[in-house]
Amino acid sequence: MGGAGILLLLLAGAGAGVAWSPPKGKCPPRCSCSKESTLCEGSTELPESFSTTLLSLMGVSQLKAGSFMKMPSLHLLLFTSNTFSVIEDDAFIGLSYLQYLFIEDNKIGSISKNALRGLRSLTHLSLANNHLEALPRFLFRGLETLTHVDLRGNPFQCDCRVLWLLQWVPTVNASVGLGACAGPSALAQMQLNHLDPKKFKCRATELSWLQTVAESALSVESFSYQGEPHVILAQPFAGRCLILVWDYSVHRFRIEEEVSAPSVVSCKPLVLGPRLFILAARLWGGSYLWSRPSADLHLAPIQVLAPQRLLRPNDAELLWLDGQPCFVVADASKAGSTTLLCRDGSGFYPRQSLHAWHRDTDAEVLELDGRPHLLLASASQRPVLFHWFGGRFERRTDIPEAEDVYATKHFQAGGDVFLCLTRYIGDSMVMRWDGSMFRLVQQLPSRGSHVFQPMLIARDQLAILGSDFTFSQVFRLEPDKGILEPLQELGPPALVAPRAFAQVTVAGRRFLFAACFKGPTQIYQHHELDLSA
Repeated sequence: MGGAGILLLLLAGAGAGVAWSPPKGKCPPRCSCSKESTLCEGSTELPESFSTTLLSLMGVSQLKAGSFMKMPSLHLLLFTSNTFSVIEDDAFIGLSYLQYLFIEDNKIGSISKNALRGLRSLTHLSLANNHLEALPRFLFRGLETLTHVDLRGNPFQCDCRVLWLLQWVPTVNASVGLGACAGPSALAQMQLNHLDPKKFKCRATELSWLQTVAESALSVESFSYQGEPHVILAQPFAGRCLILVWDYSVHRFRIEEEVSAPSVVSCKPLVLGPRLFILAARLWGGSYLWSRPSADLHLAPIQVLAPQRLLRPNDAELLWLDGQPCFVVADASKAGSTTLLCRDGSGFYPRQSLHAWHRDTDAEVLELDGRPHLLLASASQRPVLFHWFGGRFERRTDIPEAEDVYATKHFQAGGDVFLCLTRYIGDSMVMRWDGSMFRLVQQLPSRGSHVFQPMLIARDQLAILGSDFTFSQVFRLEPDKGILEPLQELGPPALVAPRAFAQVTVAGRRFLFAACFKGPTQIYQHHELDLSA
């Protein structure tokens, strides 16, 4: 039953269920007054200082905050065929005894979230047959006495803005009429109460620029030391490994320490209790191991690493084998050899040579079937997968249909292991492990890319495909589909020729570092957006 029908029933038994006191003063202009009700028709003004319990209004042009402060005895209020389009905050403040509010057949297109504040006795509410496409979240907060709500006849857009409403209905002990969707087109004419809230995708991710770190970089890593997040950059032109920490006073990252490392390509950290090691892999002049015995000391070089084997390193990775920390350094020279170095005493020494003469460009450490594996990409053949067996790495298989792969990175999702394979010319690829080999899942155009890097930020499995020539693409894994879908573009002039990405969480905030070869490192902040708000 609509508001007008309920009003007639109330008028018929005015003395039976509603406390009523005779009107005081004259009947307002353009209003008709009786013992049972007051009807104002064609008046653009609201009646003032008029004591009544039943009020029907037609022709009102605006409804502002505090409009009924001088009419505290109202129990029923009916708006119909009015011209106002907005209901402001606190429009009904002062009506603490109001039980019935019917705002029907008007032109209302917007209602503020606090418009109904103070209606602590309200039992029946109707906003039927207006122009509302959405309702603000928390509109019904504080209205615990509601038993009937009518929202039918509004052109609701059944997007993320109605999600809160669908979630609210099952939580209240009230009869709620929702009506049908007016849009989007795929849901037009569908009843709102037939929609499944679980199918709404109303959380968005956004990366916004925060800060720049001077000098170009080839790699970036995040690590925790002494309970604080740290970030280390390999800056070949500045000739250093640069360590950054969060400055809580200015809410920016600042330099904590730097390690001299001309022509460095990778700075790989290892934390063992109070001790910090940094492997500085350098194109020329040898690779070095630096050490900081405790937090109150500075880093100092302690070892030259395998000078006869590491002739032109291109990447370094940390891994643990049989409980011991090791580094694997991918060597890209024709005469060099990718080398596994493990801890022995105070230093790290060659444990195994791998994949000699293949000009390796990248190493990726991963676990498959409960065992350590190592994937090597090279300039001369498709990626080769090794597994740890009998105290050494043995070749297991290669990756078919994956020629000219420059770099590899992996991630896990839904119990599966995926690979992101970077190709500078052609399409980069996403592959999934099937128990015996990696098989193609998806191809993404990537001309000019040196990095295709996955990372888990908050609840989002992202992957960033960098580009030297155009915008870099941020993708998000859609669990239902098992593929990466476009999320956002990051591009010039800020992001130029990215080579590596890393994420760090500090002070309750999440950041993305982008190491750039032709420009300074860029720092972005990760935001989660609630599209249902």
